[in-house]
Amino acid sequence: MQYKIAVSGSALITKDKKYVEKLAEEVGKEIVRQGCILVTGATTGFPYFAAKGAKKAKGVSIGFSPAASELAHIKTYKLPTDVFDLIVYTGFDYSGRNLLMTRAADGIIVVSGRMGTLNEFTIAFEDKKPIGILEGSGGTADRIDDLIKGPQRAIKRKIIFEKDPKRLVEKLIVLIKKEKHILK
Repeated sequence: MQYKIAVSGSALITKDKKYVEKLAEEVGKEIVRQGCILVTGATTGFPYFAAKGAKKAKGVSIGFSPAASELAHIKTYKLPTDVFDLIVYTGFDYSGRNLLMTRAADGIIVVSGRMGTLNEFTIAFEDKKPIGILEGSGGTADRIDDLIKGPQRAIKRKIIFEKDPKRLVEKLIVLIKKEKHILK
């Protein structure tokens, strides 16, 4: 069975653009190399470049759009379509899209990010999904450890912190397999 791994990260890249693009592509490629399907927001920035990496690795990427149609996706939201193998047009704007995308995945990787990434993280966290955090990638990802201190610490066992994309995907897959085994 192929696991679906969501990548959550900033749609707007404001600094170190070349580095972030390369990092995103590497995360997308690594998900495919390890036999999984990439799930992400059908948007720009980190999700776009992760999908581009998945495509370069000859894998599958599924994008979840906030729009209700392809026309609205392109014209209203001004979002890309070229690197996604399948786009699910949710019609639920960004908050609804985030919920559907996160719940469609078996696990989630958080990289960099801003408010939308935080929203996707909290959905995965509350749903007790396996989560991988790419440390050192900036933004939301580098603030999560502080957010889960105190009473939230018990749930931390389902969160992996790792600096290397390859090891992060490997560890997340182990966590997903463990979760799937518990459900049987």
